[in-house]
Amino acid sequence: MKKLINDPHDVVKEAVAGFVAAHSDLVAAGPDPEELFVHRRGGAVPGKVGLVSGGGSGHEPLHVGFVGEGMLDAAVPGAVFTSPTPGPILAATKAADGGAGVLHIVKNYTGDVLNFETAAELADAEDIDVAAVIINDDVAVQDSLFTAGRRGVAGTVLVEKIAGASAERRDDLATVAAVATKVNERTRSMGVALHACTVPHAGELSFELAEDEIEIGIGIHGEPGRERIPMAGADDITDRLLDAVTTDLGLSGGEEVLLFVNGMGATPLSELYIVYGRAAERLAAAGVKVTRSLVGNYTTALDMQGCSVTVLHLDEELTTLWDAPAKTPAMRSET
Repeated sequence: MKKLINDPHDVVKEAVAGFVAAHSDLVAAGPDPEELFVHRRGGAVPGKVGLVSGGGSGHEPLHVGFVGEGMLDAAVPGAVFTSPTPGPILAATKAADGGAGVLHIVKNYTGDVLNFETAAELADAEDIDVAAVIINDDVAVQDSLFTAGRRGVAGTVLVEKIAGASAERRDDLATVAAVATKVNERTRSMGVALHACTVPHAGELSFELAEDEIEIGIGIHGEPGRERIPMAGADDITDRLLDAVTTDLGLSGGEEVLLFVNGMGATPLSELYIVYGRAAERLAAAGVKVTRSLVGNYTTALDMQGCSVTVLHLDEELTTLWDAPAKTPAMRSET
């Protein structure tokens, strides 16, 4: 294993310290190093619903990279591929509370769901109104090593952006939660791995693939997918991912969508654009209009080689919220 780290057990702590130092104009770390979280510079915004997300580290820039104006108010990084505990989630919730309640955006992994639920109960005891939305956009499998039901993957970024815009315009907690739920219900994703990742404290590949094999439907922690097949060309791989997504989403032509091609951490941007080009071509041929796009590394799996394809079925409200300004370390947009 060759990585730019010191002690494998200090990776998250040191990475967060460097992240905050690099983006001190936008974010700050919580005051207690034993309850690690990152929050929006300046603290909670009075009268605005606070948005909190988090989960195991190793998926950067998700989630800490999306803390800032127009997206999250706080993010809680756990150990690599391990949910944060309720303590730091509660601390982040309190830091994000501007008096209008807090929305937890939680990927559907068993540890995340349980720990966020516990933190919400503790917040309620301190008179903080908390709602939660569980993200489960992955169509690859119904259950996995980490979940009951579908996994939450790259679609989480779209939920954080659009729900963040809803909160920024001062929608109330019920409305922000409804917007987040709507995005999740209209989003589908599926990924592929060409090569596994190496978890720092394990020091070995998270799973084995032969040189001529790929895993279709892989999870962002290296969970198994739908099938293991021989390596193929980019168009064939893209078709497999996109067909599963569009079939599950029920697209029949005439819809407007956001097309998102996400890198898993070790895939060159040039390859992601090849995938995007094929997916956009296929959608156009099916009569589906791509009106918004996103390409890049947004929900990674350390140094995994591969990508995912995500489609969000847009409407006028979601398009307006997607276009709203955001200013975070990993995503910036202007009106």
